[in-house]
Amino acid sequence: MRWKYKTLIAPLLIVLLVSALTGFVASIPKEAQAASSIAGLHVVGNTIENASGQVFRPLGVDRGGTEYECDAATTTAVFDGPSDLASVQALQSWDINTVRLPLNEDCWLGINGFPAGSYNAAQYQQAIVSYVNLLNANNIAVILDLHWAAPGTQKATAQTPMPDLDHTSTFWTSVANTFKNNSSVLFDLFNEPYMQSWSCWLNGSTAANQAPCGDVSFAVAGMQTMVNAVRATGATNVLMAGGLAYSNDLSQWLQNEPNDPLHNLAASFHLYNFNACANASCWNSTIAPVATKVPVITGEMGENDCSSSFINTAMAWLDQHGIGYLGWGWDTYDCGSYPSLISNYNGTPTAFGAGLKAHLIALAGSGPSPTPTPTPINPTPTPTSTPPASGDVHVGYQVNQWQGGFSASISITNNGTSTIHGWTLQFTFPGDQKITQLWSGSYTQTGKQVSITNVSYNGTIVPGQTVTLGFNGTWTSNDTSPTSFTLNGAPTS
Repeated sequence: MRWKYKTLIAPLLIVLLVSALTGFVASIPKEAQAASSIAGLHVVGNTIENASGQVFRPLGVDRGGTEYECDAATTTAVFDGPSDLASVQALQSWDINTVRLPLNEDCWLGINGFPAGSYNAAQYQQAIVSYVNLLNANNIAVILDLHWAAPGTQKATAQTPMPDLDHTSTFWTSVANTFKNNSSVLFDLFNEPYMQSWSCWLNGSTAANQAPCGDVSFAVAGMQTMVNAVRATGATNVLMAGGLAYSNDLSQWLQNEPNDPLHNLAASFHLYNFNACANASCWNSTIAPVATKVPVITGEMGENDCSSSFINTAMAWLDQHGIGYLGWGWDTYDCGSYPSLISNYNGTPTAFGAGLKAHLIALAGSGPSPTPTPTPINPTPTPTSTPPASGDVHVGYQVNQWQGGFSASISITNNGTSTIHGWTLQFTFPGDQKITQLWSGSYTQTGKQVSITNVSYNGTIVPGQTVTLGFNGTWTSNDTSPTSFTLNGAPTS
């Protein structure tokens, strides 16, 4: 969203400005909706799937506050409203499966005097991590969104036309390193770009008002720069990239699609009743073509009239095309200018929010949505797998441990000369660990013995390639990491 509530000085001017910009909206993937697990989310063609191969369509809300609460000197809060289990259960009462969480670049990095309140950057980060963990534990995926950023020594107190070259790569490197072992988290690279050039959007610039970003008064981090920063950490999380005109214009998104070596990229667009592209004719002609190639996610959706007539029309079209959507916003402000979905954090809807709530509950009760036609892939016979030679495969094991729990990341690298077609990784825990959730694989555990097999999208490992997987677990007295692994029966290095 382009504004925060406490600075809504001239919302009508903002509406008129946005209405003058070229707009947009979205189309296509579909899912086995509410019952879908959130583990192992990854892109397959024009859909997002989980580790079990079910199509996952994000349906939920935006939780505003974490982008602006940290800029007030008197604040003790990271969130605007509660972030406890009861508040998560209120979200669940709407049958959502995804929450989008806006972040502040300065507050995350601890620069330019932010956070300005009574906590530091490490505490801001920990509050975000803890809330993400709570949502995930309740089967809710999370989209982390770079909402507010600022160049140089400027403070991130409002939206900018694009992210800044000064700090944004550092921001995404830090966020990616924090969440790269959690495949239930998606990264929305930048909230709402609003400069004029698609070349600027993709490539950025190295100086203020420099081509192709002549209308931006600082050096710009383009989408490719942010993709590179995330992937350099080893993070495989699904990435989202919103288009021009406050993410309402995807007209040249495919022509300027960033290069993601993992092809784990979705298009993000925002849809309000005052946008230029706010009707089915526009959606059919501009969004649907994008959604036949990549997943499209409606990162924000709303209307500023305390009604749900517009979003009801939009949701019908989005459902038909299998596109996910998140309503802005889960905050208790005005249902017009903000616009707020709720009047109380117990989940009581406003007149606007009532339409979204009723629709999500109806979807959950109607069973799986129809699955869209996937992007065609020419099948080839799968060769019979043979065990790799001893030492041809390297297995890396990294763990983040806390009292009674841990999160582990495993990498499997093929250092041999033959392609691995299908794999089973086996090891024994030295301690009393128990796996509770695993992504990018299927597992069995008998006592201390663990066996993990590939899923459909990561069974082939060509020479020089690395695949990653991860899991969460518990322990009581001993969380010593395993050091000996076999892949398809052969010892690894």
